[in-house]
Formats: sequence, C-alpha cells, structure tokens
Amino acid sequence: MTHVGTVIDHLAVARGYADDPVAWPVAPRFSATGRWFAKLAEHRDYEVWLLTWLPGQGTDLHDHGGSAGALHVVSGSLVEDVVAPVADGGFRMNVRHLDAGIGHAFGPRYVHRIVNRSRRPAVSVHVYGPALTSMTRYRLSAVGLEVAEVERAGVQW
Repeated sequence: MTHVGTVIDHLAVARGYADDPVAWPVAPRFSATGRWFAKLAEHRDYEVWLLTWLPGQGTDLHDHGGSAGALHVVSGSLVEDVVAPVADGGFRMNVRHLDAGIGHAFGPRYVHRIVNRSRRPAVSVHVYGPALTSMTRYRLSAVGLEVAEVERAGVQW
C-alpha cells in the first residue's frame, strides 16, 4: 500500500495499525496521572501514535498544527466534540461517539477534543501527516474560540 499523505490514506493507515496490535513496538499502558501516548511509527509522509484513555481522561480543544490525520478506536469508547463553523462566523460543537472499531479522517484545520466518558479504559491509534510539529490549544470564551497555547514537538511532547 502506498501512502501519499491524503486524508483517506490516513484512515487506512490508522485502521491497519489498529488491526495489528501484535506488530506494535510498544504495548499500551495506562496512567492515572494523565493520558499515555507513544509513537508507533514515523514515515516520510506521516506518523502513527498510540494513545490510552482511562475513564475521565481527555484532551483540551486543539488542532494539529496544519497536519491532516485520522483516528481509530481500538478498544473501549471515546466521545469527540468537534468545532464546526457556521454561516454567521460563529461555531457549534458537534458530538461524535466513537466505539471500538470506529474511526474517521480529518483535514488540516480540524479543532476537537476527545474524552473517555465511559467506565472502561480505551485505546486509540492516531495518524498525522505531515508529522506533527505543533498543536494549538483553544479555550471557549464569551467572544468565541481563542488560542490558549501553542505547543511544539520536541518541547512539550
């Protein structure tokens, strides 16, 4: 299979890794102090990450610094809140429930947060292309979506 960095290819890569946990170079771990993550692979056009989520663990609203990608839930279930622009210049939050075996691709301007709202641990595979160099974290305020922080690869993760 060739991977040319398109959104559709990211989902195929995520599914491929999710379907073959025996080939992962590291086994999933869980941490009560925060989400655990490890890079599974790095290629010229994309990178693959493994993330674990205990009940209640999640992310802030964030983007992927211009990278497109995909996520696929290996086990457990996650809830994703997606920022969707609306015609008046504002936005609304769309909620997506992601159970084991479910995944989706996203483009380079995708802003979302993911939370494990279930009572069981969850494991997911994430693919980003090009490789992540930054992530912007956002907060909701009275004026809308505001940048809270920009994190850099190699510095904050």
